Amino acid sequence: MNFTMNKNSFSTQLEYGELTISGDETEGFRPFQLLVSAVAVCSGSVFRQIIDKKRISYKDIHISTTVIRDQEQSNKITDITVHFQLIGMNTSEDTIKKVMELTKRNCPIVQSVKDSIRVEETFELIAE
Repeated sequence: MNFTMNKNSFSTQLEYGELTISGDETEGFRPFQLLVSAVAVCSGSVFRQIIDKKRISYKDIHISTTVIRDQEQSNKITDITVHFQLIGMNTSEDTIKKVMELTKRNCPIVQSVKDSIRVEETFELIAE
């Protein structure tokens, strides 16, 4: 990836389009937003691959994140909680717990940050 410095941001051209990154969220995505998004979406993608392979049906999946930052250490991200809302998923909590363990072990982004950021993945099963 190659980045070009602009007045208040950096940008790069990717296959999908231009990505603009800035500490000012009116100018582009903030770096911490991209990091948290990468953790959440990677986990979600791996989770979906596993449940599809296991042929577990579902109506929808929503993911929310909670971030803890240490203001005494340059506002460093210390914890990310990735919470899955599993809507219309017809399976047991024990099965989902096992899928969550596999998800954490097989998500390359989580594996990349695990020694510096605590990542917790939680879920709730919601009936249709």
